[in-house]
Amino acid sequence: MAPTKPVVPMVKLGSQGMEVSQQGLGCMGLTAFYGNPTPEEEGIKLIHHAVASGVTFFDTSEAYGPHTNEIFLGKAIKGLDRSQIQIASKFGVSVEKKGAVVKYSVQGTPEYVHKACEASLKRLGVDYIDLYYQHRIDVNTPIEDTVGAMKELVEAGKVKYLGLSEASASDIRRAHAVHPITAVQLEWSLWVRDVEDEIIPTCRELGIGIVSYCPLGRGFLCGTFKREELVETDFRIKNAPRLVGENLKINEKLLERVTQMAERKGCTMNQLALAWVQHQGADVVPIPGTTKIANLDSNIASFGVQLSSEELEELSNAFPPSQVAGLRTLHIGITYQYVSTPPKIKA
Repeated sequence: MAPTKPVVPMVKLGSQGMEVSQQGLGCMGLTAFYGNPTPEEEGIKLIHHAVASGVTFFDTSEAYGPHTNEIFLGKAIKGLDRSQIQIASKFGVSVEKKGAVVKYSVQGTPEYVHKACEASLKRLGVDYIDLYYQHRIDVNTPIEDTVGAMKELVEAGKVKYLGLSEASASDIRRAHAVHPITAVQLEWSLWVRDVEDEIIPTCRELGIGIVSYCPLGRGFLCGTFKREELVETDFRIKNAPRLVGENLKINEKLLERVTQMAERKGCTMNQLALAWVQHQGADVVPIPGTTKIANLDSNIASFGVQLSSEELEELSNAFPPSQVAGLRTLHIGITYQYVSTPPKIKA
Protein backbone atom coordinates (compact mmCIF):
# COMPACT_ATOMS: atom_id res chain seq x y z
CA MET A 1 0.00 0.00 0.00
CA ALA A 2 1.54 3.29 -1.10
CA PRO A 3 1.99 6.07 1.45
CA THR A 4 -0.93 8.46 1.80
CA LYS A 5 -0.73 12.13 0.83
CA PRO A 6 1.28 13.68 3.65
CA VAL A 7 0.91 16.82 5.69
CA VAL A 8 4.15 18.28 7.05
CA PRO A 9 3.43 19.07 10.70
CA MET A 10 4.96 21.83 12.77
CA VAL A 11 6.71 20.63 15.90
CA LYS A 12 8.47 22.08 18.93
CA LEU A 13 12.23 21.94 18.57
CA GLY A 14 13.81 21.84 21.98
CA SER A 15 12.21 23.28 25.09
CA GLN A 16 12.68 27.03 24.55
CA GLY A 17 9.64 27.51 22.31
CA MET A 18 11.01 27.21 18.80
CA GLU A 19 8.66 25.70 16.21
CA VAL A 20 9.78 24.28 12.88
CA SER A 21 8.42 22.06 10.14
CA GLN A 22 9.03 18.44 11.15
CA GLN A 23 11.10 17.97 8.01
CA GLY A 24 13.51 20.69 6.94
CA LEU A 25 15.59 21.26 3.85
CA GLY A 26 19.38 21.09 3.91
CA CYS A 27 20.45 23.74 1.42
CA MET A 28 24.18 22.97 1.20
CA GLY A 29 24.02 20.92 -1.99
CA LEU A 30 22.33 23.72 -3.91
CA THR A 31 25.58 25.67 -4.10
CA ALA A 32 28.41 23.56 -2.70
CA PHE A 33 30.13 20.18 -2.29
CA TYR A 34 27.91 18.01 -4.49
CA GLY A 35 29.19 19.12 -7.86
CA ASN A 36 28.07 22.04 -9.96
CA PRO A 37 25.81 24.62 -8.26
CA THR A 38 22.12 24.48 -9.09
CA PRO A 39 21.05 27.31 -11.43
CA GLU A 40 19.73 30.08 -9.21
CA GLU A 41 16.28 30.20 -10.81
CA GLU A 42 15.79 26.45 -10.26
CA GLY A 43 16.97 26.70 -6.68
CA ILE A 44 14.58 29.53 -5.91
CA LYS A 45 11.70 27.54 -7.39
CA LEU A 46 12.65 24.65 -5.13
CA ILE A 47 12.61 26.86 -2.01
CA HIS A 48 9.25 28.37 -2.94
CA HIS A 49 7.82 24.90 -3.62
CA ALA A 50 9.10 23.72 -0.25
CA VAL A 51 7.38 26.57 1.57
CA ALA A 52 4.13 25.97 -0.32
CA SER A 53 4.39 22.29 0.67
CA GLY A 54 4.87 23.04 4.37
CA VAL A 55 8.67 22.65 4.58
CA THR A 56 9.71 25.95 6.15
CA PHE A 57 12.90 25.07 8.06
CA PHE A 58 16.01 25.85 5.99
CA ASP A 59 19.58 24.95 6.93
CA THR A 60 22.63 26.82 5.66
CA SER A 61 26.10 27.91 6.83
CA GLU A 62 28.75 30.53 6.24
CA ALA A 63 31.05 27.67 5.19
CA TYR A 64 28.85 26.49 2.30
CA GLY A 65 30.40 28.02 -0.78
CA PRO A 66 31.86 29.64 1.27
CA HIS A 67 29.15 32.28 1.71
CA THR A 68 27.31 31.58 -1.56
CA ASN A 69 24.69 29.38 0.12
CA GLU A 70 23.56 32.11 2.49
CA ILE A 71 23.45 34.62 -0.36
CA PHE A 72 21.33 32.22 -2.42
CA LEU A 73 18.93 31.47 0.44
CA GLY A 74 18.54 35.19 1.13
CA LYS A 75 17.48 35.75 -2.47
CA ALA A 76 15.14 32.76 -2.38
CA ILE A 77 13.18 33.90 0.68
CA LYS A 78 13.00 37.56 -0.33
CA GLY A 79 9.37 38.58 -0.51
CA LEU A 80 8.12 35.56 1.41
CA ASP A 81 6.46 35.83 4.83
CA ARG A 82 9.50 35.87 7.11
CA SER A 83 7.42 34.96 10.16
CA GLN A 84 6.54 31.64 8.52
CA ILE A 85 10.13 30.67 7.71
CA GLN A 86 12.76 29.31 10.07
CA ILE A 87 16.38 29.91 9.06
CA ALA A 88 19.17 27.94 10.67
CA SER A 89 22.71 29.01 9.90
CA LYS A 90 26.10 28.09 11.29
CA PHE A 91 29.38 29.81 12.10
CA GLY A 92 32.77 28.48 13.07
CA VAL A 93 34.26 26.88 9.97
CA SER A 94 36.35 29.55 8.33
CA VAL A 95 37.26 28.96 4.69
CA GLU A 96 40.27 30.55 3.05
CA LYS A 97 40.91 30.16 -0.68
CA LYS A 98 44.30 30.76 -2.24
CA GLY A 99 44.16 29.77 -5.87
CA ALA A 100 43.28 26.08 -6.06
CA VAL A 101 44.06 25.54 -2.36
CA VAL A 102 41.19 25.67 0.13
CA LYS A 103 42.01 25.81 3.83
CA TYR A 104 39.42 25.14 6.53
CA SER A 105 39.88 26.19 10.15
CA VAL A 106 37.60 26.15 13.19
CA GLN A 107 36.97 29.50 14.83
CA GLY A 108 35.04 29.94 18.07
CA THR A 109 36.42 33.09 19.67
CA PRO A 110 33.86 35.66 20.88
CA GLU A 111 35.20 38.14 18.35
CA TYR A 112 34.64 35.69 15.52
CA VAL A 113 31.11 34.84 16.75
CA HIS A 114 30.01 38.48 16.47
CA LYS A 115 31.82 39.07 13.19
CA ALA A 116 30.39 35.93 11.60
CA CYS A 117 26.83 36.69 12.69
CA GLU A 118 26.91 40.21 11.24
CA ALA A 119 28.21 38.84 7.95
CA SER A 120 25.56 36.10 7.81
CA LEU A 121 22.74 38.55 8.54
CA LYS A 122 23.94 40.72 5.66
CA ARG A 123 24.26 37.82 3.22
CA LEU A 124 20.84 36.43 4.16
CA GLY A 125 19.26 39.88 4.04
CA VAL A 126 17.43 39.36 7.35
CA ASP A 127 17.26 41.08 10.73
CA TYR A 128 17.61 37.90 12.75
CA ILE A 129 18.56 34.23 12.43
CA ASP A 130 16.10 31.81 13.98
CA LEU A 131 18.62 29.14 14.99
CA TYR A 132 22.35 29.84 15.11
CA TYR A 133 24.70 26.88 15.46
CA GLN A 134 28.34 26.59 16.32
CA HIS A 135 29.26 24.50 13.28
CA ARG A 136 32.25 22.74 14.84
CA ILE A 137 33.70 22.99 18.34
CA ASP A 138 36.87 25.08 18.60
CA VAL A 139 39.14 23.06 20.88
CA ASN A 140 41.33 26.13 21.41
CA THR A 141 38.51 28.28 22.79
CA PRO A 142 36.54 27.33 25.91
CA ILE A 143 32.99 26.60 24.83
CA GLU A 144 31.78 28.81 27.67
CA ASP A 145 33.40 31.79 25.92
CA THR A 146 31.87 30.88 22.56
CA VAL A 147 28.36 30.36 23.91
CA GLY A 148 28.72 33.47 26.05
CA ALA A 149 29.15 35.47 22.85
CA MET A 150 26.25 33.60 21.22
CA LYS A 151 24.12 34.53 24.25
CA GLU A 152 24.93 38.19 23.57
CA LEU A 153 23.54 37.76 20.05
CA VAL A 154 20.26 36.51 21.54
CA GLU A 155 20.14 39.44 23.94
CA ALA A 156 20.71 41.82 21.01
CA GLY A 157 17.83 40.27 19.03
CA LYS A 158 20.09 39.11 16.21
CA VAL A 159 19.51 35.43 16.97
CA LYS A 160 16.47 33.72 18.49
CA TYR A 161 17.78 30.30 19.48
CA LEU A 162 21.16 28.65 19.90
CA GLY A 163 22.46 25.32 18.63
CA LEU A 164 25.57 23.16 18.38
CA SER A 165 26.68 20.90 15.56
CA GLU A 166 28.83 17.77 15.98
CA ALA A 167 29.38 18.38 19.70
CA SER A 168 30.32 15.87 22.38
CA ALA A 169 28.03 15.17 25.35
CA SER A 170 30.42 17.06 27.61
CA ASP A 171 30.46 20.12 25.35
CA ILE A 172 26.67 20.06 25.12
CA ARG A 173 26.37 20.10 28.91
CA ARG A 174 28.92 22.90 29.31
CA ALA A 175 27.26 25.00 26.61
CA HIS A 176 23.76 24.43 28.00
CA ALA A 177 24.92 25.68 31.41
CA VAL A 178 25.81 29.06 29.86
CA HIS A 179 22.63 29.48 27.79
CA PRO A 180 19.88 26.99 26.93
CA ILE A 181 20.71 25.10 23.76
CA THR A 182 17.65 24.58 21.58
CA ALA A 183 19.02 22.02 19.13
CA VAL A 184 22.00 19.83 18.41
CA GLN A 185 22.67 19.01 14.76
CA LEU A 186 24.26 15.64 14.12
CA GLU A 187 24.46 12.95 11.49
CA TRP A 188 21.85 10.30 12.27
CA SER A 189 20.49 7.76 9.83
CA LEU A 190 20.14 4.04 9.29
CA TRP A 191 23.89 3.76 8.76
CA VAL A 192 25.14 6.35 11.29
CA ARG A 193 24.06 5.32 14.77
CA ASP A 194 26.95 6.07 17.13
CA VAL A 195 25.10 9.15 18.41
CA GLU A 196 22.57 6.84 20.06
CA ASP A 197 25.00 5.81 22.79
CA GLU A 198 25.60 9.14 24.51
CA ILE A 199 24.69 12.19 22.42
CA ILE A 200 20.97 11.49 21.94
CA PRO A 201 20.38 10.58 25.64
CA THR A 202 22.17 13.77 26.72
CA CYS A 203 20.00 15.91 24.45
CA ARG A 204 16.84 14.30 25.73
CA GLU A 205 17.89 14.66 29.35
CA LEU A 206 18.40 18.40 28.81
CA GLY A 207 15.34 18.98 26.62
CA ILE A 208 17.38 19.75 23.51
CA GLY A 209 15.95 19.10 20.05
CA ILE A 210 17.75 16.85 17.58
CA VAL A 211 18.33 17.88 13.96
CA SER A 212 19.44 14.99 11.76
CA TYR A 213 21.57 15.97 8.80
CA CYS A 214 22.38 13.53 5.98
CA PRO A 215 19.42 11.31 6.98
CA LEU A 216 19.70 9.73 3.54
CA GLY A 217 23.37 8.82 3.91
CA ARG A 218 24.67 11.40 1.40
CA GLY A 219 22.34 9.88 -1.18
CA PHE A 220 23.27 6.25 -0.59
CA LEU A 221 20.09 5.38 1.33
CA CYS A 222 17.94 6.57 -1.57
CA GLY A 223 18.75 3.32 -3.35
CA THR A 224 19.67 5.14 -6.56
CA PHE A 225 23.30 6.02 -5.77
CA LYS A 226 25.76 5.43 -8.61
CA ARG A 227 29.34 6.38 -7.88
CA GLU A 228 30.24 6.49 -11.55
CA GLU A 229 27.78 9.35 -12.04
CA LEU A 230 29.52 11.68 -9.57
CA VAL A 231 31.24 14.67 -11.13
CA GLU A 232 34.85 15.47 -10.23
CA THR A 233 33.86 18.39 -8.02
CA ASP A 234 31.62 16.21 -5.83
CA PHE A 235 33.30 15.96 -2.41
CA ARG A 236 32.04 12.40 -1.93
CA ILE A 237 34.67 11.13 -4.38
CA LYS A 238 37.50 11.70 -1.91
CA ASN A 239 35.77 12.23 1.44
CA ALA A 240 33.17 9.46 1.77
CA PRO A 241 34.95 6.15 2.58
CA ARG A 242 31.65 4.24 2.75
CA LEU A 243 31.12 4.94 -0.94
CA VAL A 244 34.47 3.55 -2.12
CA GLY A 245 35.54 0.18 -3.53
CA GLU A 246 34.96 -2.85 -1.30
CA ASN A 247 33.31 -0.69 1.35
CA LEU A 248 30.64 0.27 -1.16
CA LYS A 249 30.07 -3.35 -2.18
CA ILE A 250 29.59 -4.41 1.46
CA ASN A 251 27.18 -1.56 2.14
CA GLU A 252 25.20 -2.26 -1.01
CA LYS A 253 24.65 -5.81 0.28
CA LEU A 254 23.24 -4.41 3.52
CA LEU A 255 21.02 -2.04 1.59
CA GLU A 256 19.39 -4.95 -0.24
CA ARG A 257 17.62 -5.90 3.01
CA VAL A 258 16.15 -2.41 3.28
CA THR A 259 15.10 -2.53 -0.37
CA GLN A 260 13.02 -5.62 0.31
CA MET A 261 11.23 -3.88 3.17
CA ALA A 262 10.51 -0.80 1.04
CA GLU A 263 8.94 -3.06 -1.57
CA ARG A 264 6.71 -4.62 1.08
CA LYS A 265 5.69 -1.20 2.38
CA GLY A 266 4.95 0.12 -1.10
CA CYS A 267 7.27 3.08 -0.71
CA THR A 268 10.62 4.22 -2.05
CA MET A 269 13.94 3.71 -0.28
CA ASN A 270 14.36 7.38 0.60
CA GLN A 271 10.88 7.45 2.10
CA LEU A 272 11.57 4.40 4.25
CA ALA A 273 14.93 5.79 5.43
CA LEU A 274 13.36 9.13 6.33
CA ALA A 275 10.41 7.44 8.01
CA TRP A 276 12.87 5.55 10.22
CA VAL A 277 14.42 8.84 11.38
CA GLN A 278 11.05 10.52 11.83
CA HIS A 279 9.82 7.62 13.96
CA GLN A 280 12.72 8.06 16.41
CA GLY A 281 10.76 10.67 18.34
CA ALA A 282 8.84 13.93 18.16
CA ASP A 283 12.05 15.74 19.12
CA VAL A 284 13.82 14.68 15.90
CA VAL A 285 13.77 16.80 12.73
CA PRO A 286 15.63 15.51 9.65
CA ILE A 287 16.90 17.98 7.06
CA PRO A 288 17.42 16.00 3.83
CA GLY A 289 18.95 17.98 1.01
CA THR A 290 17.94 17.92 -2.63
CA THR A 291 18.11 20.08 -5.73
CA LYS A 292 14.99 18.69 -7.42
CA ILE A 293 11.31 19.35 -6.72
CA ALA A 294 10.40 15.73 -7.49
CA ASN A 295 12.83 14.51 -4.83
CA LEU A 296 11.49 17.05 -2.34
CA ASP A 297 7.95 15.80 -2.92
CA SER A 298 9.13 12.21 -2.49
CA ASN A 299 10.86 13.09 0.79
CA ILE A 300 7.73 14.77 2.11
CA ALA A 301 5.74 11.67 1.21
CA SER A 302 7.73 9.82 3.89
CA PHE A 303 5.21 11.15 6.42
CA GLY A 304 2.71 8.77 4.84
CA VAL A 305 4.88 5.77 5.74
CA GLN A 306 3.79 4.33 9.08
CA LEU A 307 6.11 1.94 10.90
CA SER A 308 5.12 -0.29 13.79
CA SER A 309 7.56 -0.90 16.64
CA GLU A 310 8.23 -4.33 15.15
CA GLU A 311 8.97 -2.83 11.72
CA LEU A 312 11.27 -0.22 13.25
CA GLU A 313 13.22 -2.96 14.98
CA GLU A 314 13.36 -5.02 11.80
CA LEU A 315 14.61 -2.04 9.84
CA SER A 316 17.27 -1.22 12.44
CA ASN A 317 18.44 -4.83 12.51
CA ALA A 318 18.60 -4.95 8.71
CA PHE A 319 21.34 -2.32 8.76
CA PRO A 320 23.43 -3.15 11.85
CA PRO A 321 26.03 -0.45 12.58
CA SER A 322 28.70 -3.05 13.31
CA GLN A 323 28.48 -4.32 9.74
CA VAL A 324 28.67 -0.96 7.96
CA ALA A 325 32.02 -0.66 6.15
CA GLY A 326 34.02 2.57 6.26
CA LEU A 327 34.14 5.78 8.26
CA ARG A 328 31.12 7.99 7.72
CA THR A 329 33.24 10.79 6.29
CA LEU A 330 36.65 12.37 6.00
CA HIS A 331 35.61 15.92 6.69
CA ILE A 332 38.20 17.98 4.85
CA GLY A 333 40.60 18.15 7.76
CA ILE A 334 38.07 19.12 10.44
CA THR A 335 37.93 16.81 13.44
CA TYR A 336 34.63 15.37 14.64
CA GLN A 337 33.81 15.32 18.32
CA TYR A 338 32.59 11.74 18.42
CA VAL A 339 34.01 8.71 16.67
CA SER A 340 32.24 6.58 14.09
CA THR A 341 32.49 2.82 13.66
CA PRO A 342 36.01 1.98 12.42
CA PRO A 343 36.16 0.91 8.78
CA LYS A 344 36.39 -2.77 7.95
CA ILE A 345 38.27 -1.90 4.78
CA LYS A 346 40.44 1.13 4.28
CA ALA A 347 39.35 3.53 1.58
